[in-house]
Amino acid sequence: MKVSFNIHYPTVWGQTIHLIGSTPSLGEWDTEKAINLHYSDKHLWSVSIEIPDNTKIIEYKYFLKSNGKVFFEPWNKNYRVIFEDTHSTYFLYDHHLEKPENLSFYSSAFTKVLFKHDDYLPAKKTFSDKTIYLKVFAPWIKKHQNVALIGNQKILGNWDTKKALKMSCENFPEYEITFDASGLSYPVEYKFIIYNNNNEEIIWETGLNRVLEIPPVKSGETAIISGLFFKKDFPDPKYAGTAIPVFSLRSENGFGIGDFNDLKKLVDWVKITGQKIIQILPINDTTMNHSYTDSYPYNAISIYALHPLYLNLQQMGTLKNDSLNKKLEKKQKELNSLTYVDYEQTDKFKWIFFREIFSQEGNEVLASKGFKEFFKQNKTWLIPYASYSYLRDIKKTANFNEWGEYAIYNERKVTNLSNPNKKHYPEIAIYFYLQYHLHLQLTEAKNYAHSQGIILKGDIPIGISKTGIEAWKESWYFNMDTQVGAPPDDFSETGQNWGFPGYNWDIMEKDGFSWWKKRFQHMANYFDAYRIDHILGFFRIWEIPVTSIHALNAYFNPSLPFSLDEIKQAGMNLDPEKLAHPQINGCFLGELFGVYAQEVGEKYLIRLSSSHFTLHPNVDTQVKIKNHFAEKNDFKSLTIKNALFVLADDFLFIQDKKQPNKYHPRISANKTFIYKELNIQDKHAFDYLYWDYFYHRHNAFWKEQAYKHLIPLISCTDMLVCGEDLGMIPHSVPEVMEDLQILSLEIERMPKQPNIEFENLDKIPYHSVCTTSTHDMPTIREYWEDNAKKTQRYYTEKLKFDGEAPAICPPDICKQIIENHLKSQAMLAIFPLQDWMGINEKIRHKYPEEERINIPANPRHYWKYRMHVSIDDLLQEKELNNTIKEMIEDSQRD
Repeated sequence: MKVSFNIHYPTVWGQTIHLIGSTPSLGEWDTEKAINLHYSDKHLWSVSIEIPDNTKIIEYKYFLKSNGKVFFEPWNKNYRVIFEDTHSTYFLYDHHLEKPENLSFYSSAFTKVLFKHDDYLPAKKTFSDKTIYLKVFAPWIKKHQNVALIGNQKILGNWDTKKALKMSCENFPEYEITFDASGLSYPVEYKFIIYNNNNEEIIWETGLNRVLEIPPVKSGETAIISGLFFKKDFPDPKYAGTAIPVFSLRSENGFGIGDFNDLKKLVDWVKITGQKIIQILPINDTTMNHSYTDSYPYNAISIYALHPLYLNLQQMGTLKNDSLNKKLEKKQKELNSLTYVDYEQTDKFKWIFFREIFSQEGNEVLASKGFKEFFKQNKTWLIPYASYSYLRDIKKTANFNEWGEYAIYNERKVTNLSNPNKKHYPEIAIYFYLQYHLHLQLTEAKNYAHSQGIILKGDIPIGISKTGIEAWKESWYFNMDTQVGAPPDDFSETGQNWGFPGYNWDIMEKDGFSWWKKRFQHMANYFDAYRIDHILGFFRIWEIPVTSIHALNAYFNPSLPFSLDEIKQAGMNLDPEKLAHPQINGCFLGELFGVYAQEVGEKYLIRLSSSHFTLHPNVDTQVKIKNHFAEKNDFKSLTIKNALFVLADDFLFIQDKKQPNKYHPRISANKTFIYKELNIQDKHAFDYLYWDYFYHRHNAFWKEQAYKHLIPLISCTDMLVCGEDLGMIPHSVPEVMEDLQILSLEIERMPKQPNIEFENLDKIPYHSVCTTSTHDMPTIREYWEDNAKKTQRYYTEKLKFDGEAPAICPPDICKQIIENHLKSQAMLAIFPLQDWMGINEKIRHKYPEEERINIPANPRHYWKYRMHVSIDDLLQEKELNNTIKEMIEDSQRD
């Protein structure tokens, strides 16, 4: 079979175009075996090759080579051709696959949910003696619409829309059609149109008529034209949604905590209110010690395993033990009546059920065909997870460093540990059993959401637990001697220390970021959209020594520290090495330690000179200080401890751990005592270095890092990608996110431009998610009551009201705030469920402070927020539901 590849590909002198594909004749995706195309004229490149006659399908792509470097097309998508037996000669006319204007529409959120065409017109592949096979991308075609081909030929309807050729979307979002080219008279002009299945409405493609710019098709030939895009001029769609953690859901048949079955009820609610998306927090297993500290959803022990607490017990089966049943039913009513999640009691009694149901039905389930298929597909993570969980419980610690012979992961030992012949096997197999049920229940929730046209949006945490399975099993991927967090921001003056190890990007890059790809691909089993937590970490991450508690003794990785010459050239006369260690002038001791200054000087400090002191070696790190005062909670001890923490951070430079002769300026250094001592010249020099480091020096460098990390990851699935880009944002972030079409996060009260108090909602980009607040922030109502002066400015400047702002945010103002967000240009407007309920006096919570999900400044915060009304009741609240639906319709969101 002869196949001719042809593509218009703009090049300059010295550049060449090459072809690779899925079959041996196309090099099997190996660029070293690529086929060279030949240049003819007007940027046309072509090559003809022989492909075995029994080949039924090929996928292929083109790439450009310039100065020996390979560049793939901007939209890294494969061309795909199915060969019919009718012809032996194929001419493939491909158009350069420029990245679509709205790449989001090609994600599964749109193609499999919002625009999914279940009742598509089957492809009529009628291959005549001379055949043209035409394809066009049109992803935003709604479910009641389709695409047709029309033109100046009889076979194309002679511009009569009633005679246009209806195209198939069997391979949606690409529409296709074959037609007989025998009677064509050139030039052939044509267009694509959208027709409505329910009426006569026709939408014509914009622009001039297309012209079929290929040689006439000869007998026995098929010409396939690919890479076309429908040209439209109508507005892009916008949608609304709800954000709520799974654990916060409340239903009548729950067990003190939300579960995956509750997601189905939430789907019903968002559907009747006209919403299209549900956003949740991470749902991976976080079990470290079965206490409330495990409630933190961003510290999972596994990036794959789901949390057993999200299992709906009724769906797992009915216990035959009547007395235990009654005991659990009583406890269920007790826990379900609580206003908050009692994590420990819920965990305890759900596990009583898990062990009993496993004892009753486990062997049968583990022997089933469904489980065996699940185990086969997931055993690479399932066996380590189950073994880890077993060892954690018998060793009474999640710190694998204390597990003796299992402290260092050994695949042979771990596999042997889960041998079915072992006496303890049931204690491991129960985790296989639970993960299988979790998979079934979450898959059922996803499929139900799809059937109702609702997107499920997940959350990928930036970090992994330093004592979790990934750190145990694949430690080489991480910098275990550091912990990551965030610089100081509105949430915390001392920054955030999340305690996660940093990523070893150099090692990850060597295997093509396979660790990340497997993580994203696993998530795609359950979600069609996801939020990348702290996407700034893919540009650079804030790395903190393991000896620190605060996040001030830290610098970005990767970054470009200053050399001694650069520091000197900036005009600084002092030795940065001496300014890289805690020290304080004695005249400041009273200001820092108050009445305890003399005692502190004698017990905790050592003298450096006649005027300066530093920390004693017993307390020269924050971890040592914390340990020293661990059992002391009196006022005096806490005062001294906190002041010593401040002194431990009192320096201007941080020595780079890989290049000791280079230095990073310390974040917020102008608040230190040592900064106060600098003379005017040295202050100016340091300020210049500081500004250059944090706001200029890394722009191009971090942009390069982001592309290197993000492109392989976001392209490994077809999920819709959203990024949480709050915090200290490098200038390159908006450019990279817009170029890659990663939806940004826009919050009115957290503007990204300097020197403004509130974001202008009229100017936020289309490729974004706008919201009133996140799980790390107070809701509208709590925020309103937090700062009266700021609220007054917002009331006057943004809401345009006269007079004094009310002390408590009334429902009509909550409603207006949400309406303002709905009317923005953001593709997605997703609001916390608490804020939706705040627009109705009858439904809203009596105490808005109890609706707070997380307080980032508190690393031991208890994540226990629950809806104060059940979803079952919410479904019956017609006034609220109709109001939300009207608000969404009035904002012209689909």
